[in-house]
Amino acid sequence: MDLATGIGLLAGVGVLIGIIVLDGGNFAAYWDTKAALLVFGGTTAATMIRFPFSSMVHGLPVGVRYAFQMKAESPRDLIEEITRVAEIVRQKGPIALENVDVPNPFLGQGLRFVADGYDRDFIRETLEKETEYFLERLGAGHRVYRAMGDAAPAWGMIGTVLGLVIMFSNMSDPSKLGPAMAIALLTTLYGALLGNLFFLPIADKLQLKISEEVVSRSLIIDGVLQIRDARSPTIVREMLNAYLPDHHREALADA
Repeated sequence: MDLATGIGLLAGVGVLIGIIVLDGGNFAAYWDTKAALLVFGGTTAATMIRFPFSSMVHGLPVGVRYAFQMKAESPRDLIEEITRVAEIVRQKGPIALENVDVPNPFLGQGLRFVADGYDRDFIRETLEKETEYFLERLGAGHRVYRAMGDAAPAWGMIGTVLGLVIMFSNMSDPSKLGPAMAIALLTTLYGALLGNLFFLPIADKLQLKISEEVVSRSLIIDGVLQIRDARSPTIVREMLNAYLPDHHREALADA
């Protein structure tokens, strides 16, 4: 699980609850069914208009899954793992890959291709196509959550305008002013919270995951092809070190 996502979400909710408790703990004052329906329903409707239904069905769970559960692997760890596998292949041959266990499923897929004796072009094309499809799934989730993050505050403002219209049209009836003002204020609150605490942060996290996966999967493809070509572990490491920042290369050389 991505701890930063979980901790950040809990911290944001905790701050809100803490403020309400310090203000007397009247949670009922911060809930209005009409305001919630307006923001949730309007945000969902606007997103459905913007995207095909299939994109939402696939994008929403993908976003939650990879924002909370996707484990990031550093390029340095991948280089160490690929170098270890290259050493095994040099000593025992490609057939030994059938018994090699690696934590990264994409790397494991590439090593199975090498163990089965597939040619270099097939391995590259298949892994690149798999990467393309995977990044497209992540991109669909990113776009859906970005759209919802843009729509939620906008629908909060729409609710504010509607609440003010209701309030001013019932100035002669004081009993209706309070509920109308609650709609006006709470829709803005709900829209801002959904957009800035949930939808937009998840969209940004997915964009970060996309960038990380581009580097990691490119590194893995190059490493698998080097193993397929029976390069020595030293050459494999030196070639893959190009994916590391300069200070990481220096630390790895010192180690």
